[in-house]
This record gives sequence, C-alpha cells and structure tokens, in this order.
Amino acid sequence: MFKRLNTGGALLSAQEIRNCSSRMVEGGDVFYDAIQEMAKFDPFVKSISKLPDTFKEKRADEELVLRFFAVTQYRDGFKGNIEEWLDSLMEDTLFKRIQFDLIDRKNHFEDVFNVIEEKLSDSAFTRFNPEGEPTGRLAPAYYEAVVATFSAHLDDLRPLPPAIIKERLQNAFNSKEFRASTGPGANTIEKLGQRISIVSKHLCDG
Repeated sequence: MFKRLNTGGALLSAQEIRNCSSRMVEGGDVFYDAIQEMAKFDPFVKSISKLPDTFKEKRADEELVLRFFAVTQYRDGFKGNIEEWLDSLMEDTLFKRIQFDLIDRKNHFEDVFNVIEEKLSDSAFTRFNPEGEPTGRLAPAYYEAVVATFSAHLDDLRPLPPAIIKERLQNAFNSKEFRASTGPGANTIEKLGQRISIVSKHLCDG
C-alpha cells in the first residue's frame, strides 16, 4: 500500500521506500537500523567513496549494504530486476521466509569490508584506466562481483599483499570475459554468475 501511495510530487527512491515499508513490519525497525549502521561502518564508507553524493542522498549506500546480502545470501532470488531482487530479499527476511542471522551477517559484513578496504581502499569497485589507476564512479556490477568473491574466499585473500590483489583485480576487470559479462544484457543470473566466477578466478588463482 505504501508503494502505491508513492505516486505524487518528488518520488522516493526504491531504498527510501524500503526504509519506510520495513518499519511497518514487526522487527523491521531492528533490521533496517542495522542496515543503516552498516552503511556508516568506516571501512565500507571508504571503499564506496566513489559513489556520487547525489546517489547517497537517495540512500544508495544503504542499498549497497542490502545488495551485499543479496549477492552473498540470496543470489538464487535474482530474476533480472535489481529492485525486485532487493525487495524480495528484504521481505523474505522480515517475514522469516529465509534464515537470516542479523548479528552473524553483520559481523561477516564488517569482516569482509575490513579486508576490502585494507587491500583496495577506494579502488575495489571501479574501472581502471590504461595507467592502472582507478577511474570513474562506483560500478554496481563490479561491486557485486568483488564483494561476492571476498565473502566466499576471505581466508584465502586476507594474507595476500594489497599490490597483488590490486593487480589481479585490474586483470580481471580488463579481461574480455568480464567486459562481456557487464555489457548489454548484464542483468541476468547467468551474467551475474560469470562476473563473480571471473573475479574469483583472478583473485584466488592469480
């Protein structure tokens, strides 16, 4: 009902609607307060610093927190529409259709972003120019592939020097296969899986 009412004046962003609608469900305030707390976690803030301020004003940083859990916990729920994917994750969590231990997942989120920020600073989710420097704003498809890889292989990546990880990530992003998985028609479960597989192979296998 809240979504239907959001039809006049300045429309709310999808994440602003999630914030409001989650608080209408028992326990939803606890869940969304945790999302907001994670969005302020310093290593996360630093690693997504290339997200434009105009996006942050619409709670895009909070959406990236939810997107982290979507790609690490709820990948099978992706049907090609990002907004519906994130809506379904939040609704299935709040209505307890899926198991989601908030404390455990929050601890894992912080552990992952501690390592991402330590190894890559603000270059984790952007393209690289020919000189090997990160360029442009945060790219969501790159974000999904990197956070899924670090989440799944954290113990393997934790000991590696930052220079090695950055070089491997640059090679992954510049590969023909990765570019094909982020081009036209990228919003499919197959392309999502390809992006994650390519980044995982480069970062973990060299």
